[in-house]
Amino acid sequence: FSMSSSEGVCMRTSLDLCNLPNRFSSLEGPVGPDTASHAYCITVPTFSMSSSEEVSWISWFCGLKGNEFFCEVDEDYIQDKFNLTGLSEQVPHYRDAIDMVLDLEPADEDDHDDPNHADMVEQAAELLYGLVHARYILTNRGISQMVEKFQNGEFGHCSRYYCDNQLLLPVGLSDLPAEAMVKLYCPKCQEIYNPKSSRHQHIDGAFFGTSFPHMLFMVHPELRPPRTMAQYTPRLYGFKLHPLAHQIQYQAGERARMAQPRQQRGKGPQFK
Repeated sequence: FSMSSSEGVCMRTSLDLCNLPNRFSSLEGPVGPDTASHAYCITVPTFSMSSSEEVSWISWFCGLKGNEFFCEVDEDYIQDKFNLTGLSEQVPHYRDAIDMVLDLEPADEDDHDDPNHADMVEQAAELLYGLVHARYILTNRGISQMVEKFQNGEFGHCSRYYCDNQLLLPVGLSDLPAEAMVKLYCPKCQEIYNPKSSRHQHIDGAFFGTSFPHMLFMVHPELRPPRTMAQYTPRLYGFKLHPLAHQIQYQAGERARMAQPRQQRGKGPQFK
């Protein structure tokens, strides 16, 4: 072993590259299926992480893939019992969930050793954080954090052609958990859409609530774009279709469907 000044440790040995951790900053030598028999010089950064630099549960949760829509709720907000009013009835293992979110030692050490209990507390902590998050993003501090994410395009853009890639905001269809997944609200056409990424389609809409985008524009009216009046006009050989065309087509389709034998009904296109 030889130590270089503040850069790390230079080691030459036979090793398996598959087990190298990501923190190794440089690797010299041939890379291939037979690399175990070669010598490598690995520079291992010498640093120490103090307790103040450890990642909190909130930062860890918001940093998970699929949780990009969430902002980090201030711990002071969670520690204020007034902000948690009514949540103890909605969240199981409420006390343990709060301790986990705030990185506090669990009150019952015996339950802490039970892996099943730990899993249940983890799920309860995620539910608790989501419900607190829905309240927090209605505050000035929460809105400020979400405005930054909104302006950075972290919630995506409207897929409607006439909205010109308008930025979107998350919204829930219910304030109660487990009723509907999160949707994305376009302030230009004032419609809602499913998130494009599948990893965002399983986020509970209650974690953002039904009021968030509308509260944001009340606080920051300068961010609301003018509503678009442009609409697609269907044409046939260059001529606009009459407004009654769709109704006539629907009625003709219904007559054709009713004329079919009973066993064949329902096999064709369904109209609403």
